[in-house]
Amino acid sequence: MNVAVVLYTSDLRLHDHPPLRAALAAARSVVPLFVRDPGIGAVGFAAPNRLAFLADCLADLDAGLRERGGRLVFRSGDPVEQVCAVATEADATEVHMAAGVSAYARAREERLRAALEGTGRRLHVHDAVITAVAPGAVVPAGSDHFAVFTPYHRRWSDLPPRAAVPAPRSVAVPDGIGSDPLPDRSRIAGVSPGLARGGESEARRRLTAWLRGPVTRYEDTHDDLGADATSRLSPHFHFGTLSPAEAVRRARAVDTEGARAFVRQLCWRDFHHQVLAARPTASWADYRPRHDRWRTGRAAEEEAEAWRQGLTGYPVVDAAMRQLRYEGWMHNRARLLAASFLAKTLYVDWRVGARHFLDLLVDGDVADNQLNWQWVAGTGTDTRPNRVLNPVRQARRYDPDGVYVRRWVPELAAQEGPEVHEPWKLTASERTRCAYPEPVVDLTDALGRFRHLRGLG
Repeated sequence: MNVAVVLYTSDLRLHDHPPLRAALAAARSVVPLFVRDPGIGAVGFAAPNRLAFLADCLADLDAGLRERGGRLVFRSGDPVEQVCAVATEADATEVHMAAGVSAYARAREERLRAALEGTGRRLHVHDAVITAVAPGAVVPAGSDHFAVFTPYHRRWSDLPPRAAVPAPRSVAVPDGIGSDPLPDRSRIAGVSPGLARGGESEARRRLTAWLRGPVTRYEDTHDDLGADATSRLSPHFHFGTLSPAEAVRRARAVDTEGARAFVRQLCWRDFHHQVLAARPTASWADYRPRHDRWRTGRAAEEEAEAWRQGLTGYPVVDAAMRQLRYEGWMHNRARLLAASFLAKTLYVDWRVGARHFLDLLVDGDVADNQLNWQWVAGTGTDTRPNRVLNPVRQARRYDPDGVYVRRWVPELAAQEGPEVHEPWKLTASERTRCAYPEPVVDLTDALGRFRHLRGLG
């Protein structure tokens, strides 16, 4: 066979990329293709932060291919139509791509397979490219997926990730295949000012630096909000500039408690993907309905807007929401606190919060974002669905000196130590000087309301 097409989706890398290696093994030349799908924007997933990060990733992928004698072909339009058009232009007989788990991704694969087969071409879909372990590789007896993390983690840990494949030394791309200009990050409006850079080169640099030292302290520091001691690799796993399988193998080679805790987080990512693969409706429907009577109306919307703007009067929640707006990213512990405050304390539908997170998060992923929100809201896989995270207690535990709050809530920068977490205890003149809002809700009243509306007595 002379030509094969490699359709890139959420796997924007050259290292450990099974579809690219398989295409190179089967054909003399390949067409590395990325299609900008207007359908993504139509359903609200083309958020500025992810578009900007994507632009970085595509530019870096193109540069890596050019170093190897190739290039990235970029097209816009319906992905099925564009793939078929490129396959026709290149006279390709095969198309290779990574398997997705969302309902949209799986429908796209089926449409593409049918269209290609109609013209005598074949589609090869490769598992364990976007995840470390394929969603269907670990299942319990009598079910198509694990609904609880701990037994999944045990089985997942016993199954080693597939062998890594090296990046190709050369990539030959046939002449005459047209490409649109790559997107330019600088031309994208509405990007968070502190958004990190994307691309495989940056991802690999970050992973190597992380595994050389900081990961060893991860078990002890990953919940410390002020220390900011997490890997910040989640955007790279979302866009596939890092291979989860390779990351698991490299972290296991470090063999410390911190590295094992890091691998456990990668397992959580796989866990959510296998849940969504088995239950695609969990992207917006309750995985385990609790018959919630979510608050609506003017008061609920005003409180939700205060939450979005970081003006709830609870400093750790406001710090989290302001970090999200500035960086397009948020510390994992802060995500839990902010989500619990909206869904449990304000008792606003988790989908409202999930939508806002997807509007800003550079790592906004349907599986991780939606199922983490459901875990917090008590409609997902949490075995304690009625737990409520008290923002003051959580702040004192995970930001004991107030470092994180003072970093993101400058109105309170003059307040020392843990007192920063309870500004309502300041004197009237101090509250006036700092111009920080009063709490939007009393925590005791909110807990009673939650228990009543959820029918807990």
